[in-house]
Amino acid sequence: MNQLLIEKVCPFTLDKTVDRIIAEAEKRNWKIPVVHDLQQTLAKSGKVVMPVKVIELCKPEYSGKMLELNHERAISVMMPCRISVYEKEDGKTYIALMNAAAMAGSLPGSISGTMIAAGDESLEIVRTAIGYFD
Repeated sequence: MNQLLIEKVCPFTLDKTVDRIIAEAEKRNWKIPVVHDLQQTLAKSGKVVMPVKVIELCKPEYSGKMLELNHERAISVMMPCRISVYEKEDGKTYIALMNAAAMAGSLPGSISGTMIAAGDESLEIVRTAIGYFD
């Protein structure tokens, strides 16, 4: 889509993909604060959209580093990490996440390194969960 977002087709159903990502993240000591079901949320307002689930991921090791310094706390707007799993009209399941490495270049050095590490690990979670992500 662009340099800031990574999107790939997934070989599994939406729910199986979400389950696999959550299981892999938990194996790596990531916390899952919530999974947003945007289709369900929007349906409550009368809006019909195709299935979309957004998995929130948090690893205290990374988030703690990113929130230590007062002048860097604004980065909290980008936390926790998110992975979206959704269907398109072609009937396929897709995964999307932010390209942390591309975004980190414009951030202070202390945040940049942590953001790249968290992004790299998020990508590895997805790669392991679905078997590829290149």
